[in-house]
Amino acid sequence: MVHDDTAVGLDGLRVEFDDERVVSDAGVMLAATLAGRLGLEALAADSVRLRRDRAGAANAGRKVMALVFAMILGADSIDDCALLLAGRTRRLLGGWLPAPSTLGTFLRAFTFGHVRQLDALLGRALQRAWQAGAGPGAGRLVIDVDSFVGVVCGRL
Repeated sequence: MVHDDTAVGLDGLRVEFDDERVVSDAGVMLAATLAGRLGLEALAADSVRLRRDRAGAANAGRKVMALVFAMILGADSIDDCALLLAGRTRRLLGGWLPAPSTLGTFLRAFTFGHVRQLDALLGRALQRAWQAGAGPGAGRLVIDVDSFVGVVCGRL
């Protein structure tokens, strides 16, 4: 739990737990710190462009990051994005966070071209991460996007 009520930056946050089992949603802090250091919100704002006459077009970078943070926290629908508004999550993630209805309006404005913009954003984000030293160097990197763990019947 955070012990003060003053605004905190991601590098100045002190987290303490008063129960050894209280770890819910703690991983978003690491993701938010990494995103902040790589400048991903500004990169998203430059990469994702919606026509200004479309509802939800404003603050695209912040909305993209809110969706990413919500997914990291387990959201799998627009309604689940409400978890970003709980507790002090807004302070942890750097201020204004859009409501689920705002995120829905934003996503409804997307076309196939916006999917390509997000794909380009991912490529540039990975490039920044590699430049910051997150890459495998000369080694091979494997990312398991579908990390399903469960019983499989039949041939693999």
